[in-house]
Amino acid sequence: MGSAKLLLLCLAAALVAAAATVHEHSQCLDNPPDMSLRGVEAGRVVHDLPGGFTAYVTGPSKSSRAIVLASDVYGFEAPLLRQIADKVAAEGYYVLVPDFFHGDPYNDSKILSEWIKSHSPVIAAQDAKPLLASLRNEGKSIGVGGYCWGGKFAAEIAKTNDTEVVVLSHPAYVTVDDMKEVKWPIEILGAQNDTITPPEQVRQLEQELRERREIVEYFVKIFPRVAHGFACRYNTTDPFAVKSAEQALAYMLDWFHKYLK
Repeated sequence: MGSAKLLLLCLAAALVAAAATVHEHSQCLDNPPDMSLRGVEAGRVVHDLPGGFTAYVTGPSKSSRAIVLASDVYGFEAPLLRQIADKVAAEGYYVLVPDFFHGDPYNDSKILSEWIKSHSPVIAAQDAKPLLASLRNEGKSIGVGGYCWGGKFAAEIAKTNDTEVVVLSHPAYVTVDDMKEVKWPIEILGAQNDTITPPEQVRQLEQELRERREIVEYFVKIFPRVAHGFACRYNTTDPFAVKSAEQALAYMLDWFHKYLK
């Protein structure tokens, strides 16, 4: 009987360990950015911005419309994200991609659940206030686009007067309660095969926004046959992946064009 109990305890421990391993794996970490893809960049890295931020900055500095792009967990140096920033800037926006992680983005040597404890998107939204205030003081209207981690950041900013419009692309950590507090036009671009924020959860977010449609403009789209990260961390050799990312960018730009004056 003692041996049987010991066996059961060992099995239970193994199951707990396996569950922890499964929980630790996240689509947030699939297909990490390929830093070798960096080509010619239209912008530059600027240090010592308000709030102590470093950022990739691109586009006309005199534009009256500013876009802040919040990265996924891999940070502001990801080449594809900077390419997106340059494409947004080409539409006449002044674009900033801040280093919200202050030189400490996620990498494979870290445990995501531990890393996120010291890199909260909620706290980052508070820390970003001086940076956003400086843009407003320059007479700029502000839109925020967020990817994965940055989606939660954008949702937090949408609860404040620090922006006029937000776009969340395959967001992480976003809840229905967040949607209850959103004050500005919000677009959510989800993915059919997303396990971080699956389609059923996106529809729950949409339902809450639908109940507030007289207060907040919204648009929700779930992209078929793609997974979490499809808009900013995609396989550049896969034509369907490239097309989906381009479509996501087009939807984001249309939303900014519509609501950012």
